[in-house]
Amino acid sequence: MRSTDAEPGDAAYWSAVAATYDSAPDHGLADPGVREAWRQRLAQWLPEPPASVASLGCGTGSLALLAAAAGHHVTGVDFAAAMIDRARSKAEAAGLHVRYVVGDAARPPIIPGTLDVVLLRHVLWALPDPAGAVAQWVSLLRPGGRFVFVEGEWSTGAGLTSDRTQALLEPHCERIEMEHLADPGLWGRPIEDDRYVARGWLG
Repeated sequence: MRSTDAEPGDAAYWSAVAATYDSAPDHGLADPGVREAWRQRLAQWLPEPPASVASLGCGTGSLALLAAAAGHHVTGVDFAAAMIDRARSKAEAAGLHVRYVVGDAARPPIIPGTLDVVLLRHVLWALPDPAGAVAQWVSLLRPGGRFVFVEGEWSTGAGLTSDRTQALLEPHCERIEMEHLADPGLWGRPIEDDRYVARGWLG
């Protein structure tokens, strides 16, 4: 579902698709196997709870909910109000507390120096100035904080290469780890494109 005038870089576009967004297995995580695959990965990627985690461009909040269920203090930010509305409804239904805010993922309304983790999934590639966004997010992290970026270079030609994402992290991180995510259990189907997680730790 698309609004007539909105494009994928617009909040109006994502608000228009919010009602059906969770129908994709890796978006809604309705399938228990897919949800468990993401739960296990987040347990590996995030610090021991409780940590302060911001899920930026959070959509309907599926990863934010998994992080909250693991015991983390989570803030979810998305510029599409309808996405945030659905995320809040899901958190309430699950009996979990997540602070959801309508805002720009590139410049989120979060106090500098208060986060342990900046978490993204398929967000960085869509930003008009990804390097500027990463520099902004650095200011939100405490010393020793980390980035967890799930991104991809898709068969459609969209996305970011793993080399490009690593290059965006290198000016800011003392350590970077890249891992390809070819496991179909994460996506609910076999995939042909390159999806990966980039983790970077501040000094």
